[in-house]
Amino acid sequence: MSFALSYNVVLVMIGAGLLGIAAGVTGTFMFLRKRALLSDAVSHATLPGLCGGFIVMVALGGTGRALEGLLIGSTISAALGLWVVQFLKTRTRLTEDAAIGAVLSSFFGLGVVMLTLIQTMSAGQQAGLDHLLLGSTAAMLREDAQIIAAGGALVLCIALILHRPMMLTAFDENFAQSLGLNLRLIDGAAMALILAVTVIGLKIVGLILIVALLIIPSVTARMISNRAHHITPLAGVIGGVSGMVGAGISSLAPDLPTGAIIVLVSSGFFLFALFFAPARGVLASAARARKFQRRVHRRQGLLALAQGYHVHEPYTRKLLQHDGYLRADGVLTERGEDAAKAALRDETRLAYLRRNPVYSEFLSRHDGLSDLSRSFTRDELHHIDRAMETKA
Repeated sequence: MSFALSYNVVLVMIGAGLLGIAAGVTGTFMFLRKRALLSDAVSHATLPGLCGGFIVMVALGGTGRALEGLLIGSTISAALGLWVVQFLKTRTRLTEDAAIGAVLSSFFGLGVVMLTLIQTMSAGQQAGLDHLLLGSTAAMLREDAQIIAAGGALVLCIALILHRPMMLTAFDENFAQSLGLNLRLIDGAAMALILAVTVIGLKIVGLILIVALLIIPSVTARMISNRAHHITPLAGVIGGVSGMVGAGISSLAPDLPTGAIIVLVSSGFFLFALFFAPARGVLASAARARKFQRRVHRRQGLLALAQGYHVHEPYTRKLLQHDGYLRADGVLTERGEDAAKAALRDETRLAYLRRNPVYSEFLSRHDGLSDLSRSFTRDELHHIDRAMETKA
């Protein structure tokens, strides 16, 4: 019995991992396409179909708990919700976010009413049906886990096949169209993948929280990397690990909703990236701001000393002393004199460049602090100096 139980847990973890990878890869396209909210509408639109599938199966003499029937009903309902969003967007004056809000609330409200009515039915096995809202692996059968694993693997394969055209469409619609790609077909395929991930993930993550598994991994990957060919695999890895770890923790605490645990694990990755990402993280941004502040104080202090003024700002004095530009008595060192003359010379050149429209494009990129010798050759700087002398 313990072997069977451990086998089921491993199978559920594998299914959740495959689902997480598929969700991360597919969700990246939606995130980069700026249509992340659409997946939320799809997930909430599954509830009426879920309840409808249960009612139909009970009417046919079943228990209403067969996963296949619930998935079919959810797919039909989610597809209908997606069609309504597109209809409202193209045939009315509603914007996409307004259409999504209307469909999301209407379909979910209908589903809640149907779920309440199901609880009053005398036939069928209604107990635990509400677990599909937040996900649960406690009562999952081996057959259910196999269906979820197979579905996740299939969606992942299709997403990898369509990855290149979907990414081209996300970044540059005009370029993708010039290559002969059918944008409507690609968008439709992406919507179908989102729908598939949503429906497959009902049992594990739940229809309310599946949107988090679609979005959080891609957002986390975007925090870590700026390169498109890195974001997708990173999102897949984050989603897969979140699914496996969350499902494993859920097996140890079966009373807790699986979807919430998976989302919390995924959120943990996001918080880590938020603070420690090398380019976009909070700590990296703070370090850049600190470095910029030091450059400003150093530059202003050297300019003041080059013009014969004293530096009274304690932080500036401490910084110049630390860099070896200033002695403790406030007198410039030999190295400091050279740096002060160079700073004043660059500031004079910048003042000339600001008066000359020819250099407006360069000035729009220059931070006003960097040494001009990094942007101009020696001959170009000599030409600028001679032009300044002529003007004088």
